[in-house]
Amino acid sequence: MKSLLWIVLFLLGLAGVVIPLTYLYTASKLPPLESEFDVQKQLKHSIEGERMSLRAGQYEKNPRPITFGPPDFSRLPKDLVALYIRHMGCPRYFQTPREDGRAWAWRLFTGVTTGGEPPGDGGCERILAMRIASALNIQGPLAQSVAAQRLHTFMQKDQLIAYDLAIIYFERGIVGVEDASWSLFGREMGELQLAELAELQLALPPFGYYGDLKACKNPTVIRQNRNMLLEDLAGWKLVSEDRARNAMAQPVFCTRSL
Repeated sequence: MKSLLWIVLFLLGLAGVVIPLTYLYTASKLPPLESEFDVQKQLKHSIEGERMSLRAGQYEKNPRPITFGPPDFSRLPKDLVALYIRHMGCPRYFQTPREDGRAWAWRLFTGVTTGGEPPGDGGCERILAMRIASALNIQGPLAQSVAAQRLHTFMQKDQLIAYDLAIIYFERGIVGVEDASWSLFGREMGELQLAELAELQLALPPFGYYGDLKACKNPTVIRQNRNMLLEDLAGWKLVSEDRARNAMAQPVFCTRSL
């Protein structure tokens, strides 16, 4: 029994040394991640280059700017945010405290070691931070988990959402929901109605209907899925039932010009 106890204590002591050293070594290989400015600087180069690669060959001027500025959560339509967090599996994302301390450390640790993670809205915080890390060309579960920890130290819940929605790649030259709004609807995102925002949600994870929406492929299926999102949103009391019903009565946007 004593031998087993000593083995357990030895392994715990070893883990207490190896894990911090592994973290520090992995962190030393990452790009600078000390502040939001570091994140914005690195994303700016890649996203502006991606947008420029398309705009340079266009005859018709695209009114969307090429420049990438700090994503602003206050500019995001609240209905779109409600749709997005609902289908990330965290409808109460903004009603629960930010995960920190041991719970957050354990979430990252289990994510690396087992591929799973404890329940709770902190799972969505981790997903968002990992996606941002991936957009920074940080690859591998361990490196992304360390980067997620660094990002989580200075990004609040709303910033994680804003950055994630600003870096989603749709197709060549179309990066972020504001680009997608113009590509699909010909209008800025703040001008979209609830029905159109639900269609925009279909272009986002986990659905990925961007190509079908742009080509107006299977509009009957698009409308069924859009209405399912709206009905679900009302069921979670994230929009009123009257607003949801009015939005469900609208035709799919791409069919209006047919």
